[in-house]
Amino acid sequence: MFSKSKINDPIDTKAEDSGSRPAAPAPAAPPRTGSPSPSAPAKPKAPPSILSSDLTVTGNLRTTGDIQVEGAVDGDIRAHLLTVGESATIRGEIVADDVVVNGRVVGRVRGVKVRLTSSAKVEGDIIHKTIAIESGAHFEGSVQRNDDPLSDGGKSAPVISSPPAGSTNGSEG
Repeated sequence: MFSKSKINDPIDTKAEDSGSRPAAPAPAAPPRTGSPSPSAPAKPKAPPSILSSDLTVTGNLRTTGDIQVEGAVDGDIRAHLLTVGESATIRGEIVADDVVVNGRVVGRVRGVKVRLTSSAKVEGDIIHKTIAIESGAHFEGSVQRNDDPLSDGGKSAPVISSPPAGSTNGSEG
């Protein structure tokens, strides 16, 4: 009388009509068209770029990804996440969403989140939204909180000198 496979499985009917069409491609299509969001997570996040301890870079570095510096950089760095290793030395401006300093930085640091670990040595101003300075970190410069520390407008902001440095602040004459 009735055949369940023919009534409930229209793919077999189409395969019989076309003759050469396999039944497998049809089930694969609905998951792709039904949910477009899996296409975004399908691209895995790239691992951080690592500059090893025996590498010296002269020039500016720019990426939308992450950088881990173990060597020396003479130039500015712009990244999403920058990790300065214990053996690293950076001479230049750092601009990143997240900055973790374990080594030495000579220059301005601008970051949404800035963290100086106990082994950090920073000589320069820090413009941040949030900051953490561990006990033992060496820091010489001024610290300024800014809701948008990555904007270029922050370059004129560090005119204010650090009060603990002993300089006079306030109105002149």
